[in-house]
Amino acid sequence: MKAEKFMIANMTQNGCENTIKKDLLTIAGVREIFVDIKNDAVYVRHKDEVERNAITNKLLLLGYPEATAENGLLPQLKSLSYAE
Repeated sequence: MKAEKFMIANMTQNGCENTIKKDLLTIAGVREIFVDIKNDAVYVRHKDEVERNAITNKLLLLGYPEATAENGLLPQLKSLSYAE
């Protein structure tokens, strides 16, 4: 099993959490999801064979793009305390 953290843009309320959990669990091999709206993070536990891009693509389709320095979304997150 793997555990991965995703910094996500556009999360604003508990409805976002429910949508993300419900839809990510449709990916074969995804076992557990924790959504931390306050810190713009989604934590996913999944089988090793699940590709990271399968998760990020599903999140993007839902309207929650992964925030990275490369796409310019990371500095725009409401929780600017992210420092990894």
